[in-house]
Amino acid sequence: MRWFGFGFNGFAQIVAHEQSAIDKTDAVNELKIICPTLINTSVKKCVCGRNASSELQQIRASWSRRLSLLEDDSGVFLDGFRGLGSSNKCCGFVEQSRGCKDATNNESQFTLAFQDRVEVWDFEKNENGPVWSMDVRPSLETPDSCTKLPLVPGGYIALKPPFYRPISPHLQAKSLAVGPEHVILLSATGAVYTWGQGSHGQLGHGSLTSEEEPRAVEALWGVPMKSVAAGGWHCCCISATHDLYVWGWNEIGQLGLPSRGVRKVQQQNSHEKALQSPDTNIKPGDEPTQTEDDKEVFISIQAFPALLDLNPQCDVEAVSCGSRHTAAVTGEYGQLGHKNLLSSDEPQCIEFFKDHHLRVIDVVCGAWNTFAAVVKQEEPQKCPL
Repeated sequence: MRWFGFGFNGFAQIVAHEQSAIDKTDAVNELKIICPTLINTSVKKCVCGRNASSELQQIRASWSRRLSLLEDDSGVFLDGFRGLGSSNKCCGFVEQSRGCKDATNNESQFTLAFQDRVEVWDFEKNENGPVWSMDVRPSLETPDSCTKLPLVPGGYIALKPPFYRPISPHLQAKSLAVGPEHVILLSATGAVYTWGQGSHGQLGHGSLTSEEEPRAVEALWGVPMKSVAAGGWHCCCISATHDLYVWGWNEIGQLGLPSRGVRKVQQQNSHEKALQSPDTNIKPGDEPTQTEDDKEVFISIQAFPALLDLNPQCDVEAVSCGSRHTAAVTGEYGQLGHKNLLSSDEPQCIEFFKDHHLRVIDVVCGAWNTFAAVVKQEEPQKCPL
């Protein structure tokens, strides 16, 4: 399995700037990487003064940092902005993470889940020990099970203090995703619950009001879901039949629904190209021409879950949300949602992976970037003559 990254690279969280002299690629050392770029999946770390290596298993990303969870519980490797007071100078390997089973991060803290405990560390104060921790007792039914962050036994880990937030056992939480100020939960029965701030319709209850307690998304009642994701001000979920549902803020088309903001940018770009054409009758200072598209119905806020119509129709296997973008993996070619610097309110296939015979099996969104795990696409066997 290999990982590719693209998007905002201002802190070298996708590709290290110093690699430019070695890789000689156009994508390296850029603030914005528009082409999927291979991430070094073999991570070097220091163990007792000696160099060792471990393969990258999973990625977690925030705005300025990427945490790489290493295989065989080896720990976590940090890329990007390390913080002014960080003591993790040993090749980016987080010493406190040895033996961890899972990890998550945001701009201020990173959370480590071990077999017997969960710890929250502050990036700026990690030399003083974790800022919060709790012991975890393996259940008698599944003694070898490990915590799947941000869920922890009896609750979940929030982005800011108090870090531990209890959840009623009646919800039977299976997975959970945390946005800046809202939470989405998937129950063992496939029901979806949301709570927190609802100012942009991100709770999916049909209003812009907030909810202090978990509330079932009634529009999805009776439609079992298998996964959920939370963005900056929007949410997504995948049904058991592999359909994608979206709701919340659609300012720049992050829901894949018609966006007035995106259309204005497209019109402005067309207007600027027309000005540069030698055959144009447009004069500098003229406003972009109004077209029939101006009569289109645009969606700024989708307060109810909407079934996203993908073209061509395909099964959605995984989805992840950034601050204002969404990426999805489908069953056919493993394509994602966006592929260039331009905003889009229509799901677009990233042809790079298909062209290179790669199948995407997982996707992780940072605030302003995207990471995709890929395997080699199996070539179809030719029938013998």
